[in-house]
Amino acid sequence: MKGIFTFLTGMLVGAIGIFVYLSLGSPQPVAVVASRSTVMAPAPPFVPMATPEPVPSAVETPVSAPATAPSLAPSAPAAPVPDDPVPVANRLLIPVAGINANALEDTFNDARGSERGHEAIDILAPRGTQVFAVADGKIVKLFTSKAGGLTIYQFDTSEKFAYYYAHLDRYAADVKEGMALKRGDLIGYVGSSGNADPKTPHLHFAIFALGPEKQWWKGSPVNPYPLLGGSARP
Repeated sequence: MKGIFTFLTGMLVGAIGIFVYLSLGSPQPVAVVASRSTVMAPAPPFVPMATPEPVPSAVETPVSAPATAPSLAPSAPAAPVPDDPVPVANRLLIPVAGINANALEDTFNDARGSERGHEAIDILAPRGTQVFAVADGKIVKLFTSKAGGLTIYQFDTSEKFAYYYAHLDRYAADVKEGMALKRGDLIGYVGSSGNADPKTPHLHFAIFALGPEKQWWKGSPVNPYPLLGGSARP
């Protein structure tokens, strides 16, 4: 009897508990809200995983490049060394200002007295007309003589030929022995010094091939006329 009573009491208590549970409803979960003062830690940056380097199956021996790369361009032939027996025609400047080739006269073979030939050409021009270097070279001698008067001796760059300017009225400023000349440099002025006729100022111009001794006063005469653009007489 006591056991029945206990069972019924338990049933009653259980029924009351179920009734109360259904009446009040199931408990709601409590949400936890972070306060505004809460500092949220930033998510760590995404770091991709490095791709592993492939492992070579064999060790390769590096091949060194040649010290000098071969040139594909053909080598240029060496420039020939000029060896003209006389100065090249039309390369020499007419040494007197304002004179053209058609105004020149070939007097190279004319006689000068009974003892000598002219071996030069005379270029007539008013006194004081500018005289220029006919080619590159250098002044080797400034000389005054009874025949030539005030003169200039110039060697060309090869020192195979000498150019002779005579009967000058005066030298250009700063002209001196040993100075380098460029074709067209002013070196003096037309005159009638020496044995020239004072009434006929002109430039006596001569060329001579130098010997091995390179003597400024001595050489083999060369006719300047065809080299200045003229046509030599037969």
